[in-house]
Amino acid sequence: MLMHGTAPKASLTDPDAAETVQVWDLPLRLWHWLLAVLVLIAWVTPNIYDGLHRTAGYAILGLLAFRLIWGVIGTRHSRFRSLPARLRATPAYVWNLRRGKTGRYLGLNPAGTAMQLVLLLVLIVSAVTGAMQVTVRFFGVWWVEDTHELTSYLLIPMVVLHVAGVVLVSRLQRENLARAMLTGRKLLRRTSQPAVRREADS
Repeated sequence: MLMHGTAPKASLTDPDAAETVQVWDLPLRLWHWLLAVLVLIAWVTPNIYDGLHRTAGYAILGLLAFRLIWGVIGTRHSRFRSLPARLRATPAYVWNLRRGKTGRYLGLNPAGTAMQLVLLLVLIVSAVTGAMQVTVRFFGVWWVEDTHELTSYLLIPMVVLHVAGVVLVSRLQRENLARAMLTGRKLLRRTSQPAVRREADS
């Protein structure tokens, strides 16, 4: 059964890729890429362009609020409802990934789900403590400053790990996942891969 009445689209360039289907909606894709740009801006501007740094931080807070709301009311693959099941499946998925076994998921795979959750939590803590730093009550408070600095530095290795995971799974599945987040479409099935998993897709 196809999601949201979106018909599959046949590939015109790869005879082995039978069909594609719409997975990521436009609001989620815009959120993803805008967040990436704002995080980069926020990371390179502290103590250099403080005004731009604060503006990026407030914009990130707004995007995080949107994502939490969209995770409840958004389209099927934007929602958080399958989060518990995917997190339980993460250890086995990562173990199988070591042997090149990825399975096929239309939404985020279990490892991607876990990374999404951790990134969101770290971003929330970083953005909130950053906003707290410029208030009268919390200005100069050591634990606020230290928490903001720690979470900001944590983001870099996490983003690198996220990108590495996308590249690895893209190669194993022979599908450009970064392009899928641009177009919103993913392969429905390849003849050389297992069937797409539909159960509890987020």
